[in-house]
Amino acid sequence: MPRVRITRGRLLVSALFLVAIVAFLYFGLPKLVGFGHSLHELEHGEARWLIVAAIFELASFGGYIMLLRAVHAPDSPRINWSVSYQITMAGLAATRLFAAAGAGGLALVAWSLRRAGVEAHRVATRMVAFITILYGCYMAALLIGGLGLFVGLFPGPRPAAITLIPALFGALVIAIVLSISLLPGDFDRLVERLRSHPGVVSRIASRIASIPRAAASGVRDALALVRERKVGLLGAPAWWGFDVATLWASFHAFGAAPPVAVVIMAYFVGWLGNTLPLPGGVGGVEGGLIGAFSAFGVNVQSAVVAVLAYRMFSFWLPTLPGGVAYLQLRHTVARWRQEEAGAPSAPEAAIADSYTE
Repeated sequence: MPRVRITRGRLLVSALFLVAIVAFLYFGLPKLVGFGHSLHELEHGEARWLIVAAIFELASFGGYIMLLRAVHAPDSPRINWSVSYQITMAGLAATRLFAAAGAGGLALVAWSLRRAGVEAHRVATRMVAFITILYGCYMAALLIGGLGLFVGLFPGPRPAAITLIPALFGALVIAIVLSISLLPGDFDRLVERLRSHPGVVSRIASRIASIPRAAASGVRDALALVRERKVGLLGAPAWWGFDVATLWASFHAFGAAPPVAVVIMAYFVGWLGNTLPLPGGVGGVEGGLIGAFSAFGVNVQSAVVAVLAYRMFSFWLPTLPGGVAYLQLRHTVARWRQEEAGAPSAPEAAIADSYTE
């Protein structure tokens, strides 16, 4: 199981790094692209559009909660709406501080599911299913948006490097993931046979073989959930769609927004910067988004101020409630442990164990 070990040292290093990056983004970068007053430019945004952007971002969080509950609730009655909220917001806070591409948040989700009583192999399978559905929407957006712009179906510039190539990348990832689901069903028996043989080689081989087994099971679970047409799966496009709408509203707050297809494509291409090993993708996401909009011919100054305003919502808005949700989740997990042990509640149980393991 993945672990999120929270120590004072890690918190201090992450905080210092974030302060340095944010100081550059909000004070240095605007001046480099021609803003004489740096942060003062953000004060000129139209209030009603900024309010709309905040509402869109809150709706995006709601989509993630919906998807998480739809995928994981069948494995444990403890994953209700309240717990789904706590896991989602605490996971977002962990993502902001500790990992690239959402790994910190995913690790916290996995830990929460294990504490809810879900077996380890089901956690692995369902996490793969969750990621498949969530990022399947991402790759579909790259494919549809990129091809649509490139062939002229959607209005906007059509440079191949920022439309066709990302579209082909999305198609390749979708094809690879779907091919994983075709792994033979008797592959499980191969893993069990490897485990039954003594020796270091067989143990290593069984561990390696268990990875594609979990991946194939997870992808098949994702496809089965889609075939069931669960309403909660709409949380995946809602998570991405409302976040894109936050960026679109941020452009309107400081003037006119580019064509919708351009905003969507630049968003998904720019968010590839989240794969960089930076806490919360700070720096990588901003650079990726600004670079993507520049490639579409959007004015750099307009892109910088809109992207920085958008990141104030997408990065900072969930941070404080995410920290509170993490404390609530710790309390919830402590209560589960007491229920399993049949012990009465104690005040210190809510803060038992200062590490998440």
